[in-house]
Amino acid sequence: MTAPVLMVVGTASSVGKSVLVTALCRIFADLGVRVTPFKAQNMSNNAAVTADGLEIGRAQAEQAAAARIEPTVEMNPVLLKPQGDRTSQLVLDGRPAGLLRSVDFLERKRDLWPHVERALATLREQYELVIVEGAGSPAEPNLQAGDIVNMRVARHTNAVTLLVGDIDRGGVFAHFLGTLDLMYADDRALVGGLVINRFRGDPSLLQPAIDVVEERGGVPVLGIVPWIERLGVADEDAQSLERGARGSTSGAHEVDVAVIRLPRIANFDDIDPLLSEPGVRVRWLESAQEIGTPDLIVIPGTKATVADLAWLRAQRLDVAIHARAEAGARVLGICGGYQMLGELLIDREGVEAVPGTEVAGLGLLPVTTEFTAAKETRRVAGVVRPTEGMWAAASGLEVRGYEIHMGRTHGSATALLTLDGHEDGAVSADGRVAGTYLHGLLHNDGLRRALLSALGRTADGADIESAAEREAAFDRLADVVRGAIDIGRLRTMLEEARR
Repeated sequence: MTAPVLMVVGTASSVGKSVLVTALCRIFADLGVRVTPFKAQNMSNNAAVTADGLEIGRAQAEQAAAARIEPTVEMNPVLLKPQGDRTSQLVLDGRPAGLLRSVDFLERKRDLWPHVERALATLREQYELVIVEGAGSPAEPNLQAGDIVNMRVARHTNAVTLLVGDIDRGGVFAHFLGTLDLMYADDRALVGGLVINRFRGDPSLLQPAIDVVEERGGVPVLGIVPWIERLGVADEDAQSLERGARGSTSGAHEVDVAVIRLPRIANFDDIDPLLSEPGVRVRWLESAQEIGTPDLIVIPGTKATVADLAWLRAQRLDVAIHARAEAGARVLGICGGYQMLGELLIDREGVEAVPGTEVAGLGLLPVTTEFTAAKETRRVAGVVRPTEGMWAAASGLEVRGYEIHMGRTHGSATALLTLDGHEDGAVSADGRVAGTYLHGLLHNDGLRRALLSALGRTADGADIESAAEREAAFDRLADVVRGAIDIGRLRTMLEEARR
């Protein structure tokens, strides 16, 4: 018998679907259920690499971790990675499959459904429960006919469906009723419950509105999830940065870290371990005026290095970064940020720009990047090479992470890391400027502590373990959601659907 399906859709984007699925994966795993996440189509530049070198959305990898299983490509068969100008890279079954313009995507969706159907069937055979995350809203009249990620999945699997709304935005009850009203009748019949998310206050105050929405919508409210400070789990996309959900830490600090908030930022959870470190302040910057006097400047990954480098220059951040580096600040570039730190970026094949494009980099490292159509996606492990400056304290330490990039970088600089037998990254002669393709670099506890110590942090951070922090975050999230949603009733609904 194939596994039942629990579907989580939302009244809009960023209402908390990803986080709720993460919580439910941990809750059912704690109950001894072999559970897996699934999202047919994800649109995000936050990606992860599976053990066999395939690329999926980072949110599904995070949900898999909450379920205590390894992520696989079946959990997210279609991934769209926006790169500007209304185009996205299509990653199909974990591999790049060309570029899609937004106007072409609706027509292309019919070709993608078999990939979704196949992946979902595989998971339903392997697990006892599949928890499916929708995308955006399931009730957009212009998108319903070509849907492959929301109610088409629910209909295909006869899924018990939860509709989530974000009360912190305001108007959540109107959003519930409007969404139900716009849904096809067959789709609406699958909605078994409503979940109010991010509530700050006494839930009893909502009862009059709950009575109205249950009467008019014909669907019960199964839970009210409170606002949770500092979730500690990876976000699906950069909207969390726009909302300030991953905003700056504040208060007394010994180390000030400035992170450039690029327009097409990717894998920004590379920075997350710093947010929990005592004595460390993290600031996200979008202009030269905000740069201040940081101890460390981080240029993170991006889906469009050339375009984001142009934006960086337009904000005069290139001048500010040079000035701070000359004044003694350290600079770290990760993936696309590493490419920007070099002297030259060459795009002969038109991977990111017009074929034949050559763009000057920031010139802080003596390296050149040549973009290639071939994409590197792999998990890697290695060590920090002997070097100077703040990296000297980390020399010889083991590191693990993953690579996702298009382009090869070479030059005369000393390599920063040795990963699975090949050299990676570059570091300046004085050790002040460094770059690497290794995502997850700062998730390596020993390296992170060594760098912070070299930057002047004396606060005791020995108790900060990234893996333990992540597990504690999953458990804390699950505890909150378990106390807010009627899980017993949800299990009964799933049993009835199985019959």
